[in-house]
Amino acid sequence: MTGTIWLGAVAYDPKVVTIWEGMRSYFRDEAKLDLEVMLFLSYEAQVQALLDARSPRIDIAWNTNLAWLQCEAWSEGRTKPLAMRDTDLGWTTKLITLRGGPVKSVADLRGKTLAIGSRDSGHAAILPVHFLAEQGLTADKDYKTLRFDLDVGKHGDTGTSEVDVLKAVLDGRADVGAVGSPFWSGVVSNKLVPEGAVVDLWTSPAYSHCMFTARVGLETEVTDRFVAALRGMKWDNPKHRPVLEAEGLREWLVADLTGYGSLRAAARGQGFFDKR
Repeated sequence: MTGTIWLGAVAYDPKVVTIWEGMRSYFRDEAKLDLEVMLFLSYEAQVQALLDARSPRIDIAWNTNLAWLQCEAWSEGRTKPLAMRDTDLGWTTKLITLRGGPVKSVADLRGKTLAIGSRDSGHAAILPVHFLAEQGLTADKDYKTLRFDLDVGKHGDTGTSEVDVLKAVLDGRADVGAVGSPFWSGVVSNKLVPEGAVVDLWTSPAYSHCMFTARVGLETEVTDRFVAALRGMKWDNPKHRPVLEAEGLREWLVADLTGYGSLRAAARGQGFFDKR
């Protein structure tokens, strides 16, 4: 294998630079892979760079679940799923509401207001609307939506829209809010709201989040060595742990495609595969 592996990641937060400096150093110095990182400001631009040879070309992208599924759809299944974090498995969406409020169950949402996050956030917008539709509740027909389209292009990575969803529930602008389970766990563990003031009303079926995606035609030797290098990062290695902690995982896993069905259906139904 010769040449540099160009990897794309989206700079949704300043910490991303530090994370990928650490990853680049590991790949080059320890795994002996010549890897360079290209940072993007949106997943739309990153997906284009992975799929379109006329754009600045990347070989591998660190994608959200929506970006991975768009690559899959627009390449007609020819892009290759590579690896994911252990923490990318078992995500859920939470519906939260004020304790003692008028909404006691999902059925009580009828005629009420649901706060949702950025329109391209799988966990805080796309999937909650999808899961509620499966239960017979159609957005902006059976319930009103209060949308917070913040940081569109980042696919909900920043968490900014979820903060505003929580605020809307707290100040009464919304009866219910939709947030991802990692955000809600952080709210609870860090006691960001008075204890017991906001309750978890409903939990969605589980789904998966981020995925390393290889461009069409990238050599198997390259992808195999890349995945093997990821798998070589160990939690108990003091050189590896700071990078793993910063990226929110303990172990890199080989790609598992079983957790993407619900978002695939939701994204197709809401038009996210319509055009590049």
